[in-house]
Parts: sequence; C-alpha cells; structure tokens
Amino acid sequence: MKVTVIGCAGTFPSAGSACSAYLVEHDGFALLLDMGNGAVGALQRYAALLAPDAVFLSHLHADHCVDLIAYSYARRWHPERPGPLRVHGPAGTRERLQAINQSGPDTFAGVYEFATTAAGRTGIGPFEVTLAPAAHPVETYSIRLEAGGKTLVYSGDSGPTTNLIRNAKDADLLLCEATWADRDDAEDAPYPPDLHLTANQAGEHAARAGVQTLWLVHTTPFTAPDTLREQASARFTGGLEIPAAGATYAL
Repeated sequence: MKVTVIGCAGTFPSAGSACSAYLVEHDGFALLLDMGNGAVGALQRYAALLAPDAVFLSHLHADHCVDLIAYSYARRWHPERPGPLRVHGPAGTRERLQAINQSGPDTFAGVYEFATTAAGRTGIGPFEVTLAPAAHPVETYSIRLEAGGKTLVYSGDSGPTTNLIRNAKDADLLLCEATWADRDDAEDAPYPPDLHLTANQAGEHAARAGVQTLWLVHTTPFTAPDTLREQASARFTGGLEIPAAGATYAL
C-alpha cells in the first residue's frame, strides 16, 4: 500500500499545499481520501488527472470535498471520456455539491455515482474499509484501510474521541489531524469542543492506539511545524512526521 499526500492543509490552502486529499494505492487501484480546495491542481502535480478509481469523503465541509465540483468538469470533458467515478460520502453528498455549485440534480450525471457511507465495515477495490464516527459538528468518519497485511487510518476532522483510538488500533500509519497547538491561555479561552485535535492530543491518540507511525496533517500556517512536532512527541514515541504536499509513504 502506498499513500501520496495530494494536500494536507487544514481549513484553507496554505502557500505550499491544497486542503485535504490523500491518494492511497494498492494492487493497481487508487482511492482518493477527500478532495478539498486546490486538490485538482495538486493531483496533476503528484499523480495523474484521472488517477482515482474511487473517492471516499470523510465529511462534507468544503475543505474536504469542494474540489469534486472542479473535478467533475475535468472528467466530463476529458478526451478519454472516463466512466462514472464512484464517490462514497455521508448522506446528502450529491445535494451538498449541487448547493455549492448552484446546479440541478443532473449536474453530475454520467460523471459521478454517489454511494452513502455509514459507520461499520465495507470494501472497495482491494481495500477493506472501516468507518468510525468522529467528534465533529457534521457527520464525519475516520477511515481505516486494510490491504496486503498493512493498515492505514485517516482521522478526518475530529475532536478527542475513543472511536478514533479504536479505529486506529495497531495501524502501520495514522494520518491524524493536528489543527491546533496547545497554548498557555487555553484554560481561559478554550478551543471549541468536538471540532479539532491539538498536536498533543493527536500524539496521545496515536500512543493509545499503538500505531507505528504518525503523520500530523490538517495543519495551518499559524503554528510552526517544530512546535507541533514537539507537542505530539511528548505523548507519542513512534515514528513522527509532518508531511508536505507530495510526500509518499510505502506501507
């Protein structure tokens, strides 16, 4: 199994990265996890425009799904005329994209086939997929992929939750959001609950899950990577990286 970071910026694109998008490949099948702002352009930089064989959305916030609109044009008018792409997402995925695009129900006909996700186990291509509810204001899932005896887990967006710890149990690689850094005034001005993780919390979740390697993703330019690394490593002693767009990892 191989993962390529198409984009790993949190909430809004950074100067060097699109928002969340991760291409996971195994046995000739390419699964794209999320497709946030800027992902279509970055996909062409690090893979191929038609590389994805399917898409799995963790949730429907724009920084995780909005580039499916731009991508629909790329697929509709591509000279190779690719067939419909299966898009797995929470209930209302098609309607969410239509509303953003101010378009009718036929906008994605022949381009996407939508499938509604739910907590539990399923399969796609060579991957066994397990979805677990996240702690986020909208329906959101962490995504566990197993193939070839290896396990990759993507947290999606989430506040602290034992669901993520259980879903990441003994994973070879955890892509875990670390939107925030711990700060001195957090007690007086706390972060909103059930929204995002700090780097320290990401490290704690990874340690409790017993993962082998932790990648901190969904980071923002507000905090220096060295600060996030230091805070996460206070709780997690395994392999730790803060990847940039284009980074790859072979499990």
